[in-house]
Amino acid sequence: MTHSPANTHHNHNPPIPAKMAPIQLLELPSWITLLTTFAILLLFSHRLRRRSKYNLPPGPKPWPIIGNLNLIGSLPHQSLHGLTQKYGPMMYLWFGSKPVIVGSTVELARAFLKTNDAALAGRPKFSAGKYTTYNYSDITWSQYGPYWRQARRMCLLELFSAKRLESYEYIRKQELHAFLHELFNSKNKTIVLKDHLTTLSLNVISRMTLGKKYLEETENAIISPEEFKKMLDELFLLNGILNIGDFIPWIHFLDLQGYVKRMKALGKKFDWFMEHVLEEHIEKRKNAKDYVAKDMVDVLLQLAEDPNLEVKLERPGVKGFTQDLIAGGTESSTVTVEWAMSELMKNPEIFKKATEELDRVIGKDRWVEENDFVNLPYLYAIAKETMRLHPVAPLLVPREAREDCNVDGYDIPKGTLIFVNSWGIGRDSNSWDNPYEFNPERFIGNDIDVKGHDYELLAFGAGRRMCPGYPLGIKVIQLSLANLLHGFNWRLSDNNVKNEDLNMEEIFGLSTPKKIPLEVVAEPRLADHLYSL
Repeated sequence: MTHSPANTHHNHNPPIPAKMAPIQLLELPSWITLLTTFAILLLFSHRLRRRSKYNLPPGPKPWPIIGNLNLIGSLPHQSLHGLTQKYGPMMYLWFGSKPVIVGSTVELARAFLKTNDAALAGRPKFSAGKYTTYNYSDITWSQYGPYWRQARRMCLLELFSAKRLESYEYIRKQELHAFLHELFNSKNKTIVLKDHLTTLSLNVISRMTLGKKYLEETENAIISPEEFKKMLDELFLLNGILNIGDFIPWIHFLDLQGYVKRMKALGKKFDWFMEHVLEEHIEKRKNAKDYVAKDMVDVLLQLAEDPNLEVKLERPGVKGFTQDLIAGGTESSTVTVEWAMSELMKNPEIFKKATEELDRVIGKDRWVEENDFVNLPYLYAIAKETMRLHPVAPLLVPREAREDCNVDGYDIPKGTLIFVNSWGIGRDSNSWDNPYEFNPERFIGNDIDVKGHDYELLAFGAGRRMCPGYPLGIKVIQLSLANLLHGFNWRLSDNNVKNEDLNMEEIFGLSTPKKIPLEVVAEPRLADHLYSL
């Protein structure tokens, strides 16, 4: 594997054409037209001053008002990858009145996420963070500073410590067996795999985080599993879209795309659910004599009462953290495993190698457990190859420059939005041989991993703003994928579709799931008694 300097302009892959986004024209009164003209003049003078003051990377010429938003289609990571072929791996664009720099190579990712990590560790104040995460009170969207540092410390030392994750292993094991039992009962029937994977992930994370499965179909259930899954899908969509009002502030109030209205509605739904969860936990604590924290909400409520905290953890913060834990813990594993199974359906010879490894190491008289992972290198290679081609967050969560800095000879002015195109990095022929081919063997015999030290593979990000829950994400991905392959033979439900023709289109949001969910038929391959609860 070879690496190229960050400023190498390569053209090995066919360019992906950037799609034109529709521009909605409004009939405006004359006074608004005058104000608009004035705003355009101010914007252009600002851009000219910026261009002369700084040595900025190359990029497409911006249009008035919208900047380069006309070049960004429904899959922004693909649009940006296509533009990279023309302007090089480090590009300067305008999204409305917001300057943007995109990096699309391993070297640039390292420069952004390691060398200049502190300078580029800010977060933009997007509407999604305001309306869906308690006014930036969660871990993902909170501003860089004492509150965020404290949040990160809580995650590393309390919520996702090796000891705490180990203490919850029995939960992951129980829920996995319930999941496999359910698949066994659906044998030889068409299933939508994502639905089952989401249920597994939600049950695991809700028991770890909330202390029980809030999403069971019972008379006392406060919300149906289907409704909650819809809320999660909406959360990831709205936290990843490009809301025009975030980039052209003076038309924000118009909410032209209707996204802010949806964000506010979703925020109310989540708040109602979180209030119910917190009240139940607080009541339980009041009625217990010798109270011991059993789940992550218990831990957060205890931390909220700690007088030694640098920044007091208020109720919105507890709810924001909890929402992050549920959403992040569910989405990364569900999306990754569905993509992995889709790739394996297209590549039956890889599927066969995986089951051969499982039969050799595990045998056919038991299930795969977490302590088996170290002996299943090919399975882990499949997971990593999936995360290379289908990163959960293809542009990571956007960062914002907190101060001026310089990368590869180019200036990055304070306030610039930073995107790292991990989807493009996974397809960079300077880093990968045959980058569009699904080939797990590329990870056999090397140490490239997803733990934030290797910038070729940024499934969970890297640096200060890396996803703190990645140790749990990796465990759930490996555990569910291994046992899906070990316990069942799989075939596509539609006999008219050849495996190699399986649709692999994606939907863009903060995560990037399959556009058309994978529908498959499972046939048990182990003894029947192993599937019983």
